[in-house]
Amino acid sequence: MAASWTERLLRNGRVGHLATCDSSLRPYVVPICYVFHDGVIYSAIDEKPKQTQPANLRRTVNIKSNPNVCVVVDHYEENWGKLKFIMIHGKAKLILSGREHQKAINQLQRKYPQYRAMNLRPRPIIKVSPIRSVAWRSEKRGKTNDL
Repeated sequence: MAASWTERLLRNGRVGHLATCDSSLRPYVVPICYVFHDGVIYSAIDEKPKQTQPANLRRTVNIKSNPNVCVVVDHYEENWGKLKFIMIHGKAKLILSGREHQKAINQLQRKYPQYRAMNLRPRPIIKVSPIRSVAWRSEKRGKTNDL
């Protein structure tokens, strides 16, 4: 069975945007590298320079206090007849070790060659389990919920 356009967008997209909220519901959005695997989204807290330790990053603190998140992956072209996006509402949790942690690292390293040179093992992985999705593309004029 052929993958839907939304699944192809999620699998092939290179950058997503993760929206979290703190306990006071103040939003925070950050671009992420991610992989869509086994029906969930994984993103690493990688070794790129950050101003604080992984456990103190705003996105990780927010997830601990409020696991409700949103991930948006979009495709933009100057030809607006090819625009599309998928917005995934879900529950996030931090995975610190174990089999699923290693599986996510393997998938992320497969997708992003830059991660092959990083030691992701001691770092948290964000797991987003989708609850619902909204998708839109200009080619078919309308919203779908086909994830």
